[in-house]
Amino acid sequence: MRFIPPLEKATLKKRYKRFLADVHNTKHGDFTAHCPNTGSMKNCWQEGDTVWLLDSDNPKRKYQYTWVLDETATGDLICINTHLANQIVMEGISENKIKQLKGYDSVRQEVKYGDENSRIDLLLEAADKPDCYVEIKTVTLLEQGEEFKAGAGFFPDAVSTRGQKHLRELMAMIEQGHCAVLFFLVQHTGIKSVSPAAHIDPQYAKLLDQAAKAGVEIIAYNTHISSAEIYLSKELPVIIPDFS
Repeated sequence: MRFIPPLEKATLKKRYKRFLADVHNTKHGDFTAHCPNTGSMKNCWQEGDTVWLLDSDNPKRKYQYTWVLDETATGDLICINTHLANQIVMEGISENKIKQLKGYDSVRQEVKYGDENSRIDLLLEAADKPDCYVEIKTVTLLEQGEEFKAGAGFFPDAVSTRGQKHLRELMAMIEQGHCAVLFFLVQHTGIKSVSPAAHIDPQYAKLLDQAAKAGVEIIAYNTHISSAEIYLSKELPVIIPDFS
């Protein structure tokens, strides 16, 4: 996926009210951009970071620019726009980059399913295969310190009752004879592996272990990220602690 129009460079001054970011560049001086990520964004930004913005070219929008990428002091790039995740995975499927999701005839998005009023990100269907329910989660949390391995990425970055619900729904699909996949899409160039964040949401970590043992396939792929484009790259290891 290429960024069209090309992203514009700025310096981050602060993020606040979850969906706003004050930035500065030579073209506009100080201005406010829309932040499309309402999550905690833990370890994803610091004041003074280089950021990359998309111009909406829409005079009716209150905030003309959308924050898309953060460039850390160490040079890692992070895509903070979580709305791009499904499109990136869809492109990966169409280009046969995801070995676990090959061989299906059709892909539908945002299909209602389950007993807890959920919508599955992707439903893959084929005449000769069980239906495959794919839940996509964006991973941007890189933890550092003596207690963490280098490149250790985690999900979620805050307690996620919604994420817990999705794991229960995927396990229910397995019980009904379908295929279920939890797809961790890593959008941080510094992350080399993915694990459940037991130090943040221990209930999610326990449910993920249960889901894996129940037959839910847990996979992770990283993304190639530059100021010009983002696309699915290669599979990463998923490390799940045993809670049994």
